[in-house]
Amino acid sequence: MRETAALELLPRLRKLAQDDIREKRPGDIVTVADEASERRLAAGLAQILPGVPVVGEEAVALEPGLLAHILESEAAWVVDPLDGTANFARGNDRFAMIVALVQGGETIAGWILDPVRGQMAMGGRGAGTWIDGAPMRMPPALPLKESTGYVGAKFKREFLRQVRPDVLSRLGRVTTFGCAGLEYMRLLAGRNHFSFYRWTRPWDHAAGALLVQEAGGVANRHDGQPYSPGQPVNAGILVAPDAARWQELRAMFTEPAAPLLA
Repeated sequence: MRETAALELLPRLRKLAQDDIREKRPGDIVTVADEASERRLAAGLAQILPGVPVVGEEAVALEPGLLAHILESEAAWVVDPLDGTANFARGNDRFAMIVALVQGGETIAGWILDPVRGQMAMGGRGAGTWIDGAPMRMPPALPLKESTGYVGAKFKREFLRQVRPDVLSRLGRVTTFGCAGLEYMRLLAGRNHFSFYRWTRPWDHAAGALLVQEAGGVANRHDGQPYSPGQPVNAGILVAPDAARWQELRAMFTEPAAPLLA
């Protein structure tokens, strides 16, 4: 991951030409950096576990059937070669690289790299979570008014429109980084305290949800079941430092019985 970032991402930061950026579908862009990063990652991962399929964001955009490997293959790599593409394309350094290893439909290991700052978060099922070699535990929940968190970038406007103002007034700042990977790293470090996504793609959340769980936090879909990389896109995810705060946030985000978690 570090080699790929050094060769394919960092040299292209703030140096993309206009024709290096295109829409793969309306409102969803891809750059030559995403594509080059995924090719290099896939080649490297194939050497680590020969024969294990790579489910990459850009490959799935071209061949949606690859998603079936998450549930149907004995094991699969799930890759976001450039998380925060819109930021990267604007020259913003809020981007990450995410890799997860899935076995039997569940994440067993995950890695998130912040290429600009050189930080790496990693963890394994039953093995804990680490950032740059230091073991991590989710910090205790703060009072609600001091709790800040994230909502999905494409969901933020709808979220702010549908959640009652008095509910938002009980929280600290609600924002978005436009990069799930960096959001997870900040949650693990206690710099922010919850995240809420209406829709999930496995390459954005498979690694981060595992790292939160292994650090003692809660990463559940909206119906209360633990997050799984093979879950339906609209099952969503709500992340909190503990079960009590998770339930409290879920209740707040459904006052009154609103469509946010429907």
